[in-house]
Amino acid sequence: MSALRVAVQGLGVWTPQLGNVDALRALLAGEAVSAPPARPGATTLPPNERRRAPESVLLATEVADQAVAMSGRMASEPACVFTSSHGDQAITDYMCATLAATPTELSPTKFHNSVHNAPVGYWTIATGCHAASTAVCAHTHSFGAGLLEAVSLVLADQRPILLVCSDIAGSGPLAEVTGCTQSFGAAMVLAPAAVDTALATLSLQLSPADDSAAAPLPEPLATWRAGNPAARALDLLVPLLRREAQARVAASPSMELHLDMEYPG
Repeated sequence: MSALRVAVQGLGVWTPQLGNVDALRALLAGEAVSAPPARPGATTLPPNERRRAPESVLLATEVADQAVAMSGRMASEPACVFTSSHGDQAITDYMCATLAATPTELSPTKFHNSVHNAPVGYWTIATGCHAASTAVCAHTHSFGAGLLEAVSLVLADQRPILLVCSDIAGSGPLAEVTGCTQSFGAAMVLAPAAVDTALATLSLQLSPADDSAAAPLPEPLATWRAGNPAARALDLLVPLLRREAQARVAASPSMELHLDMEYPG
């Protein structure tokens, strides 16, 4: 297939150890980084919603906030692609335990927040975004599948797209199944390549998966990538922040995206 070209206009990232892209850049430079507050800020949400929202919603909203702010666009402007491998694991654990023990006590609010597209629903309502929104799940390849979806929409509709990838830590017996050891969220605003405010321009090609190992990451990033499928976004974020020329992102068990990257200046 021919290369797909898009511009990156904004980035966001949040983990329990670092709270934004500047902190990730500092960590890559070997500098000490202060941990953010225990709960993601998610300031786009109204205060009452922010207090009630589960961690999965706060995490996705926080990184979306960061990426849109960096892009300089209105939050209501981009269409959305939100991805997650496991959804809200804490609520899934609660629902399974409650249904097994006392099913009549199941909380309607928690059930409402259990659906996979809850974070994008909160985001579009809070921002007044009337553009299309998509929720993508492709297990450990959710970031790559979401990236391919977002790039395809940028090119098909010639409009900016907000891509968000996030997963919270596993809870209860579910944690033994998912192996998700900590929360991680990342976001980016993608736009048609001919924009003046691009942080980088990506040329993507979808190819059969290479059997070689993923590019090495320094610690603790390698541990984060191993312990949270959303942290596979680091396979693109780290080369971008280092202004490297190429990156690889797995999009399925058999296919991957090869990216050539150009930078202004």
